[in-house]
Amino acid sequence: MSQQESAQPSPYVAPPSGVPFGTPQASEPAMPWAKAILVTVVVFLVAGVVAGWAWQQFSPLAQYTVDERGGALGEEQMTRIFGPDGTFTSIGFVTALVLGAALFWWLRNYGPWSVAIVVLGACMGSGIAWGVGMLLGHEPLQQRLEAAKPGDLVSAPLELHTWTPAAAWLVGAALAAAVIAATTWRSEPVATTSQPGASNTPPPVH
Repeated sequence: MSQQESAQPSPYVAPPSGVPFGTPQASEPAMPWAKAILVTVVVFLVAGVVAGWAWQQFSPLAQYTVDERGGALGEEQMTRIFGPDGTFTSIGFVTALVLGAALFWWLRNYGPWSVAIVVLGACMGSGIAWGVGMLLGHEPLQQRLEAAKPGDLVSAPLELHTWTPAAAWLVGAALAAAVIAATTWRSEPVATTSQPGASNTPPPVH
């Protein structure tokens, strides 16, 4: 009888040293909502300012050639008219992908709410990047054409010709969250065995 009882696995696990038996293990304290939201806002605020500056600095702008009739774009310059759109898309997607992955991993204990926090932060960063870029680099074209002389080259204004590039921030953050969530879910161990039947049966009656 003693050998059978010793062979059966015990359904109880010994508590850590210094903890009374039967005391439930304390779960990891959750981060306050205010801190999670504040950090996300600050991160995307700074990222939006830097991205807006980079958009203004590195966007290829088409050059108008001024003549007696005003300004005109050559065939080569026509291909650069959408340069700011492509630059904004690239900067926003990469920035949101990296920051979205880091923040989602940091906030993953919040579950689906972490996705909402990261995505909303990315949308805020997109708007800030556009606003900063327009503030630094957008100059009305007509006034500069009127002030220029024939033969001068006048840069096209920094602007987005469609709002699609602004969604690059949203796509990058959502993609990062989806990949990390899928990877984390697949890496979680799944219980495939149940408790031995002997541990659930009543002890033998003598």
